[in-house]
Amino acid sequence: MKKRRILVIDDERAIRQTLAQVLADEGYEVETAADGIDGLDRLRRERFDLAFLDVWLKDKDGLAILAELADEPRKLPIVMISGHANVETAVRAVKSGAYDFLEKPLSLERVLVTAQKAIDHRDLEEELARFREKASGEQVLIGTTPAIVRLREEIMRVAPTDARVLITGESGTGKELVARALHRHSGRARSPLVEVNCAAIPEELIESELFGHVKGSFTGASSERAGKFEEADGATLFLDEVADMSAKTQAKVLRALQEGRFTRVGGTKTIESDVRVISATNKALPEEIRAGRFREDLFFRLAVVPLALPALRERGDDVPELANHFLREAAEKSGKRPKSFSEAALKRLKAHPWPGNVRELKNLVERLMIMSPGDTIDLRDLPAEIVESGPIEVPSDFSSLRQARDDFERRYILTALRKNRGNVTRTAEELGVERSHFYRKLKGYGIDVERE
Repeated sequence: MKKRRILVIDDERAIRQTLAQVLADEGYEVETAADGIDGLDRLRRERFDLAFLDVWLKDKDGLAILAELADEPRKLPIVMISGHANVETAVRAVKSGAYDFLEKPLSLERVLVTAQKAIDHRDLEEELARFREKASGEQVLIGTTPAIVRLREEIMRVAPTDARVLITGESGTGKELVARALHRHSGRARSPLVEVNCAAIPEELIESELFGHVKGSFTGASSERAGKFEEADGATLFLDEVADMSAKTQAKVLRALQEGRFTRVGGTKTIESDVRVISATNKALPEEIRAGRFREDLFFRLAVVPLALPALRERGDDVPELANHFLREAAEKSGKRPKSFSEAALKRLKAHPWPGNVRELKNLVERLMIMSPGDTIDLRDLPAEIVESGPIEVPSDFSSLRQARDDFERRYILTALRKNRGNVTRTAEELGVERSHFYRKLKGYGIDVERE
């Protein structure tokens, strides 16, 4: 088991030595810093599980250091210590994010109890975050079509290994959910899944986001900062939309994967990082390689195990199960009474091509949960683009051709009215029928028009 690392920041040498010795005797790996600037720098550059921080330092106020660490993505428990503080200072420290406040002279027994409790508390918070992630990510497994069954089996085979995985598929198919499932069933599941959306970060900042930077390396770099590769040491790094990285960033990622180490932007120090990389893209990488936009050698490094997600239109039989799942989820989220789909509505949802894939279906179901008036969502509640995306079905149990024709015409008129939001004039013009004649049709078919 990896040793827990603790940093002691105090300008009193005796305090540093005593705390280091006592904590080391309990099995902790302890580092010390004699001033605030060095301590802050090390907290940003290295990974620690806990820090003891003196309130009164000669070069920098301990509470100021605490405030500067508030925006760090990985929250570190910090125990403030002081021999000259009062109740007001202690309250300020805790309100600013300190885990606890200890007065000097320190009770070594209390130091050890506090250290253990602080680390346990942080472990519990991370466990809770992973549990929430697991709960939100289980929907990736929904479906019984052969493509999804095969995907589920592939995830379970590759997840326990440290093999790099490249997930491909159209936007909205759930690539990030597959990445979370891979991490959740891996040996690194107790560590965080560090996610980077390469398409959402400007080109001039992506390298710093991935590898960190040193102070003054570019405009705005006011302090040294760790990157995602360093943050994911011992964990999993998910590079979403990996094909959107620039050629320069691709080269540095390739080198980091080959050597297992990297340097920060503007820095010279080599940093080692044990990272499992999972990447995803909605682009066809072979075409990107032929066009010179993506490095072939990086592709082979990332795609040790390729996983392809099918589009929703390729697994239409899963649509009813997904729709009902999202409907239950939306009811719970909104606090409303659960609803259900009619068979006709599910049939039409199944026939829709779903260009936005699972994301489009989920968004539609959430809207229907809120906007449909009854407890059952029927064809009339579906938007026009869904209704019109499939064939108009005519039952075969008619006694005459006229009856079948009339039923078809009535359905056709209803579809056109829904498309035009109940506007009779516009619908008549679209169908090429005189308005007076169209009104007679509506009356004859018993259609009551309600304008939206």
